[in-house]
Amino acid sequence: MNLNGMRKIRTIIVDDEPLARARVEKLLDQLPYIQLVSSCKNGKEAWEKITDYRPDLILLDVQMPYFNGFEVLEKLEANPMPFVIFITAFDQYALKAFDIHAIDYLLKPYDDDRFFSALEFARKQIELKQKAFLHEKMVQMIDQYQVEEPVEENTIRIKDKDRVILVDQQDVIYVASFGNYVKIHTKNKIHLYRQTMQTLAENLDKRFFLRIHRSLIVNSNFIEVPKYLGNNQYVFHLTNGRELISSRSYKSDIQTFLEELELKRKIH
Repeated sequence: MNLNGMRKIRTIIVDDEPLARARVEKLLDQLPYIQLVSSCKNGKEAWEKITDYRPDLILLDVQMPYFNGFEVLEKLEANPMPFVIFITAFDQYALKAFDIHAIDYLLKPYDDDRFFSALEFARKQIELKQKAFLHEKMVQMIDQYQVEEPVEENTIRIKDKDRVILVDQQDVIYVASFGNYVKIHTKNKIHLYRQTMQTLAENLDKRFFLRIHRSLIVNSNFIEVPKYLGNNQYVFHLTNGRELISSRSYKSDIQTFLEELELKRKIH
């Protein structure tokens, strides 16, 4: 958390020039409110890392191998989208950058003061967004507390028009994100539920449910065979015939969960 009580700004650098990346990394080291989560050398790597880590801020070059900076942003399905500062040696892309709501455009060569000014503006915009999100969550929690009746533990309460559907967590095979909703897959039906993956993950029974991707949660009771694919990824074969592939950033959580699960099975 920074001095204002907000969490650090998760940031990704994208530039195909090693010296340019090194300079930006050195400048970011001087900013206590920044958390650098990845530094990428091309558009393909950038798209993968942004998808996995969901940063708050991207410092993005334009001309790079595989995908250029604009193509990287077009391929993203992040909701909400991260803030973007373009850092490039080409001035002809400035108008297009601002058309897609970039918050700044640094033209190489730039001086340190110009860089810090751009980052300070980004910090203020991101903190405003974080505060708005926290306020919205607080209002939602108050509304939920006031209007909802208590439900049984380990039950998911889904409002469907003028009725309420209760889904037992034990019947859930896996959950997948779907825009502003999640799809809850059970043996007999798929339920569409207006909820974030993060909130649902916090409310699911952690003894059985494992988040394997930012958009996937699986019930271990329905896993037939978990298999390591290499490159920090697993494939999960489920009893309903589906195969789910994990994200690399969840490898540590998956390993810990599978080790604990194996130990429990040996005990019982």
